[in-house]
Amino acid sequence: MSTPDKPQDPRRPEPKRDLPLLNERIRDREVRLIDEEGGQLGIVPTREALSIAREKGLDLFLVQPDANPPVARIMDYGRFKFEQEKRAREAKKKHHIVDVKEIKMRYKIEDHDYQVKLRNAQKFLLDGDKIKVLIQLRGREVQHAKMALELMARFFAELNDLAIFDREPKLEGKTVLMILSPNPQKTRAASP
Repeated sequence: MSTPDKPQDPRRPEPKRDLPLLNERIRDREVRLIDEEGGQLGIVPTREALSIAREKGLDLFLVQPDANPPVARIMDYGRFKFEQEKRAREAKKKHHIVDVKEIKMRYKIEDHDYQVKLRNAQKFLLDGDKIKVLIQLRGREVQHAKMALELMARFFAELNDLAIFDREPKLEGKTVLMILSPNPQKTRAASP
């Protein structure tokens, strides 16, 4: 009694599809063979190429399956895979994701608090992150939006060497908003 075939889960890949075209999995009759140093050995039957690779204690890897005839290379596949993963890890380490850091203030901010916000902004800019500066106005404070805009102008003037405007200070409802990006010339020169 056989069970009917269950439909395969679409989230699970087929096991054979993920496997590399290596050694016995190569189904072509003949391949253009490249040795481990990169020298061309010509068009060779696949069985013969596989026996050459086995004699050297290496693998036969199909580099270009779409070519006519397909190109196969004699190599240590485990080492090749390790080197690829190592390069990918190194590239990932060097890649920096730009975050948007948020700094909130009141237009009646004390000088010490203002200096703390300014130092944080400098640190964020030197790290290569963008800054969104917000000043919330509550109730009747909306009448003093001009003071909030002046505070934003002062904030940008002190960061002028590190930042450029992404979005100039603007009153939107009860919020004054400004977005700053790191100045590419200054941040690269300042950070090692």
